[in-house]
Amino acid sequence: MKVKKKLALPWQILIGFAIGIALGMVFKENVLKIKVIGDIFMKLLKMLVMPLVFFSIIDGITGIKDTKKFRSISVKTFSYFIINTLIACVFGILLMKLFRPGAGVAIDYTVSGLYEETSVPGMSDTLLSFFPENIFQSLSNGSMIQVIVFALFFAVAVVAIGENASTVHNLVHECATVMYKVTDYVLALSPIGVCALMACSIGQYGIGIFGALSKFILADYAAQIIFAIVIYVPLIKFVAKVDVWTFLRKSVRYWIMAASTTSSAGTLPVTMEVTVNDLGVDPEIASFVLPLGCTMNMTGGALYDAAVITFAAQVYGMNLSLSQMFLLVATATLITIGSPGIPGGGVVVAVMLMTLLGMPLEIAGMIAGIYRLLDMAHTTMNVTGDAVVAACVARSENMINYPVK
Repeated sequence: MKVKKKLALPWQILIGFAIGIALGMVFKENVLKIKVIGDIFMKLLKMLVMPLVFFSIIDGITGIKDTKKFRSISVKTFSYFIINTLIACVFGILLMKLFRPGAGVAIDYTVSGLYEETSVPGMSDTLLSFFPENIFQSLSNGSMIQVIVFALFFAVAVVAIGENASTVHNLVHECATVMYKVTDYVLALSPIGVCALMACSIGQYGIGIFGALSKFILADYAAQIIFAIVIYVPLIKFVAKVDVWTFLRKSVRYWIMAASTTSSAGTLPVTMEVTVNDLGVDPEIASFVLPLGCTMNMTGGALYDAAVITFAAQVYGMNLSLSQMFLLVATATLITIGSPGIPGGGVVVAVMLMTLLGMPLEIAGMIAGIYRLLDMAHTTMNVTGDAVVAACVARSENMINYPVK
């Protein structure tokens, strides 16, 4: 008797994604009754994040016995993250100036006063927020950057102690293995969770969200795609030396998860699985680069931050000076790298930058209304960047099993 092959999880997720869009279009706001399903799925993903990041980073670092190699990997990873973020900010400004989505856009400013002005944190405050006072409180509050900092200190200490800390290393490795298994259980629910999330997004916002901001939405998506083609494709082909079409085809799986959850951290289990199993990146590299990327490698968000300010300037009829653009790039880079510590995400960052440049805040309310749709592209770009950097670092360290073609 012939046994039917079970449909692979990526295809199940894709089907759930398509069904969710259809449900949202047909039932519209009534589909919000199934929102609890998507909320449960998101809670399960968030449940995974902190322990997965904590144990995987420590396991990854303690698995690197060569301390010189660890320093090399760290320097390369941080360099890629910071340089890519700076370039993304510049792209955001230049492409918005090219597309000019804010030119001739008529906006109703009746949402004035929706936001209170927020002071932009200085460099010292941002750096200070990276370090935890109480690691248990950081774990409880979901302060990922603080958890990562503690995990880095903990892992380096285990490596420095050596054999005397072998019990701790083995325990952490076993905990990481258990978390990967728990992750498998949660990912098995992905088709249902993705379906519910997409249905509610379409049902809540619908086609009406495009309105006056449709040009900006299209320009933002176009800018993200152009950035990927100009920056990421050459890195994949010439630095990571991975076949571009293979990389893109394998990436579909975490793209769907990223677009559905709009969470780099929530997508981390899938990104890690694809990067290790499909692209051949050594688990030691993936366990270090990918969790760190969830916090620091926000190229999609950085591009948006610069783009939305340029768009707002066009709407308000303002011309950004060279010094203002320089300030925008520098500040957006700094805030984006530390953005997990800022409540409210991209909308709050946009308000901060508008306040910094002395802009009216009326448009922020409209951006908030369509931010979920924008964030689907930003998160997809963020996780793609994580995978690209992991492959590039792994190739430079000769820790990738994908053949050079």
